[in-house]
Amino acid sequence: MSNHAEVDMKDAEPNEVDPEKQPMNAENGDANSGVAIKNGIVKVKIADEQESKFTGLSKEELLKVAGTAGWVRARWILLILFWIGWIGMLAGAIVIIVQAPRCKPLPEMNWWDFGPLYQIGDVNAFTGNEGLKGLEARVTALGQLKVKGLIIGPIHESTQDEPDALNLNEISPSVGNLSDLEALIGAARRKSISVVLDLTPNYKGSEPWFSNTSVTKVAEKVQAAADHWMKKGVDGILLYGVDRVARVVPSVWASIRETVSNHTEEERKKVLIGVTQDTSAAELNKLLNKTHVDLLISDVLKNKSGAMIGEVVQNLYSQNGFHLAWSLGHRVKGHLASMVKPATIKLHQLLLLTLPGTPIFNYGDEIGLKDDEDSVYPAMLDSSNETEKAGVEDRKSLRMFFKDVSDLRGKERSLQHGDYVPLHNNTDVFAYLRSWDQSERYIVALNWGTGQATLSLTNILLPKEAKVVVSTNENLKPDDFVNLTQLKLDPQQAVLLKFPYVA
Repeated sequence: MSNHAEVDMKDAEPNEVDPEKQPMNAENGDANSGVAIKNGIVKVKIADEQESKFTGLSKEELLKVAGTAGWVRARWILLILFWIGWIGMLAGAIVIIVQAPRCKPLPEMNWWDFGPLYQIGDVNAFTGNEGLKGLEARVTALGQLKVKGLIIGPIHESTQDEPDALNLNEISPSVGNLSDLEALIGAARRKSISVVLDLTPNYKGSEPWFSNTSVTKVAEKVQAAADHWMKKGVDGILLYGVDRVARVVPSVWASIRETVSNHTEEERKKVLIGVTQDTSAAELNKLLNKTHVDLLISDVLKNKSGAMIGEVVQNLYSQNGFHLAWSLGHRVKGHLASMVKPATIKLHQLLLLTLPGTPIFNYGDEIGLKDDEDSVYPAMLDSSNETEKAGVEDRKSLRMFFKDVSDLRGKERSLQHGDYVPLHNNTDVFAYLRSWDQSERYIVALNWGTGQATLSLTNILLPKEAKVVVSTNENLKPDDFVNLTQLKLDPQQAVLLKFPYVA
């Protein structure tokens, strides 16, 4: 019984290790199964007869298929569709080019066409007796006003009513020397500001050119001085009383003009500015044709408003285009704030900066500086002075308004050289449009009256509404839209509006 049990137990013992306990390696793999086992990774070997590779059609097969009627027809259809699409795109491009609005060619522009000029008749009054060096230190602040040119002086040596003592090539020691002027010119150029010298000979006397007997000799000195200073880097000259010298010695005046024009450098033209006391638009037209100055400063806008300004501007613009200079006050006449009502200073700033032509301001006009009782050369106000703080906020507001409009004037083509179109003109109210090609259009509306005015601007060139850009009226805020058929202006207020070009 025990022997039988031993045999049974012996037979029950496995002859091979349990497959689950066998090491997983390639040596224990079944060669016939096609499965290799190693470190727990199972690799399946695909038999060579099971592997296949796509080889495509042979050349002979392709040629055979390509010649069938179906493929020939398909190729022709695709080729025809390609050419139809290509011709269609070409025709569409031609139609777009033909129908697209043409860009209007830009007119000839000079540096004085891009922004206002700033006249400093008394350098020491402007700088607090710091002369040309003080003016150089203030160039950056003037650049913030976006002015394009400074009209300096006169700063030459001259004795009242004594032509023999005239020395146009010598700078008065009271303001500095040649090195100071050259440093000023360099600083201004770096801010894209040009420098013009006032070379009026007898600026301390009553007659700009001394007596009639001395005009010829003095004019010849001016010609030589113009040549001298432009060789030193000056960008132009200004002369008062041009009507007189052009009438008395026309040949010498022609030589002065030629001297200025001959100094053009690197396409940067030199400017010849004249000043006259004439206030008639008809006389100004004659004088412009006679003197051929680049800009003519006059009192044509003085003591005018509404209808009179509209008539003057239209007359001069139709005859002379953009060869115009607009000002209210200058070295001899005084400051803007002394000529207009305080409430209308911004209104007049807006007018001068948006008319077709070049605006010219006297120093301090941007802050409402007024003349002294006995002088048209008041000291430039400094907001840091304790005695002046009462008007600091007003001056800041005026300066900011001037800067904003001047900045627009320098960037917008419609305001630089755009067409001028009168829209409304009566005794108290004046409105006009400035537009250029596909640029944004601008509407200027000004009310000099003492009562509220309602304008109905319905010109075919205008939309139904426009956006406020700047305004002197608190009721018309920037970015507000106003109905142009019911534009309300409070007394002695003005607004600048804009609207986009629509093809």
